[in-house]
Amino acid sequence: MMNSMIIGKYVPGDSLIHRLDPRTKLLLMFIYVFIVFLANNEWTYGVLTSFTCVLLFLSRIPLSFMIKGLKPVLWVIVFTFLLHVLLTKEGDVVFQWLGIEVYDKAIQQGAFISLRFLLLIVVTTLVTLTTTPIEVTDGMESLLSPLKKWNMPVHELALMMSISLRFIPTLMEETEKIMKAQMARGVDFSSGPLSERMKAMTALLVPLFISAFKRAEELAVAMEVRGYRGGNGRTKWRELTWRRIDTAFMLLLGLLAVLLWLLRS
Repeated sequence: MMNSMIIGKYVPGDSLIHRLDPRTKLLLMFIYVFIVFLANNEWTYGVLTSFTCVLLFLSRIPLSFMIKGLKPVLWVIVFTFLLHVLLTKEGDVVFQWLGIEVYDKAIQQGAFISLRFLLLIVVTTLVTLTTTPIEVTDGMESLLSPLKKWNMPVHELALMMSISLRFIPTLMEETEKIMKAQMARGVDFSSGPLSERMKAMTALLVPLFISAFKRAEELAVAMEVRGYRGGNGRTKWRELTWRRIDTAFMLLLGLLAVLLWLLRS
C-alpha cells in the first residue's frame, strides 16, 4: 500500500496539464484550496467535481492509477464521513440502533466534507504528478520572489519544499522495505495488544530515521560537491514562460469561483 502512494511522484507526459507553466499549476492549486470551501450544496459540489474530472482528463493520468494511489488515504476519508455521521445531530432521524441515531443532515454533511477532502487530495496530487521537482522549485521561487525585498531566502525555501515533497514516495518505499525485513525476522505489526504493537513500531522507526538522516547527509554532500551555494547569483537554464493557455486557465478558475458563489444556498 505504501508503495502505491502517488503523493510526490512525477509521471512523465505531454498532456495539456503537463505543458502548463508551473506557476499556473501552483496558483491553481492554492486558489482551488480556497474556493472549494465555497461549495455547500449539491450544485456547487457537482460543479467542483466536474471541474476536477476535466483536469484529470486533460492530464491523461489513468484513472486506475489515481484510484490505486488514493487507497492509502481512503481510510481518512471514511473516518471523516463516519465522524460527521455519528456526531452531527441535525435534521430527521433516518436510522436508529442501540441508542445510536443517524440524521439525514449528518449523512449529507459527512458526504460533502468527505468529497471536499477527496477533491483537495486529487487536485494537489495532480499538480505533483504533472510537474517535475525542478519546475516546482522554479515556480515557487518565482511566486515568492516579492519576499526577496525583505531579505527572505526564497530560493532556499522553495528548494526545501520541493525536496521534502520529492522524498515522500522515497521514504514510503523505504518504510515498506524495513517493515518487510522486520516481519521476516518475526516482528508482528498487526496483532497483539496495543502496547506490544507500539513497541514493535520501534523496530520500524529507528531504522527509518537512520536511513532518512543518511539520505539527507548524502544529498547535502552531493549538493556541496557540485558547488551549490544558495540562490545568490544563480542563473537558470530553462526560463519560465507564461502563455495564453495559462491566462485562460486562470480566467477559467475565476469563472469557477464566481459560479460557485452564485450557486451557494
